Amino acid sequence: MGPLRVIDDQKNSTIKARKIEVLLAVLLVRANQVVTVDQLIREIWGEEPPRRVIAALHVYVSQIRKFLKRPDEAESPVLTRPPGYMLLLGSDGLDFRNFEQLMKEGRGFFRAKDYESATQSFEKALNLYRGPLLGGASQGPILQGLQTWLNESCLECKEMVMYARLALGRHRELISDLYWLSTEHPLREAFYRQLMLALHRSDRRADALRVYQRARRTLNEELGLEPGQALQEMQRAILAADQRLALPDFASQL
Repeated sequence: MGPLRVIDDQKNSTIKARKIEVLLAVLLVRANQVVTVDQLIREIWGEEPPRRVIAALHVYVSQIRKFLKRPDEAESPVLTRPPGYMLLLGSDGLDFRNFEQLMKEGRGFFRAKDYESATQSFEKALNLYRGPLLGGASQGPILQGLQTWLNESCLECKEMVMYARLALGRHRELISDLYWLSTEHPLREAFYRQLMLALHRSDRRADALRVYQRARRTLNEELGLEPGQALQEMQRAILAADQRLALPDFASQL
């Protein structure tokens, strides 16, 4: 989740060579599974590998084995397993797996209406995200697939932490963040709904309705679409001064 780093006893190590970094990232993503030579070649070199690609791959694997070598362990965690290689993770952890677990816990707390614990889980998950995988340099299907999953999961996490905070009645402190999120992700209707609710609860109904008009205009210009049903219902509820909007827990029903 971001530039690749290996932390061992508080020591932070990185790999400078990009192709070796990609190789290690692929082995980590598929930890405890065999990754074929053909898959590794495509991840590292794309559709135009060099002439002596197998020899180059062997050199890179050797470099990773040296990089991961620990004085108290005789064998490298990177094993040769036909038709490729496998990295044994053992008791070590991966940030993206920890992120996945925190998201799962956050959803569980949210369903149980424990919004404080949900907020903490979602915030911890977001703190693990340090930017695009390998700085956005991944080109093969394995790492691109992971990046797509990370992008969508992080957006979901941002949505959920906002819902949890709204359910806790923290609407005023969320307004600036929601303005930024709705601008940064202009086609994500959930951020408009959340911003409208936060503004309405802060006695800013006119601003909330302006947000709806901005969302409608953006969706029309970009996609030729009208706002979805949930966003339209939020507009109607604000126009009607629906008393249910005043209940903090209403955010969890959106």
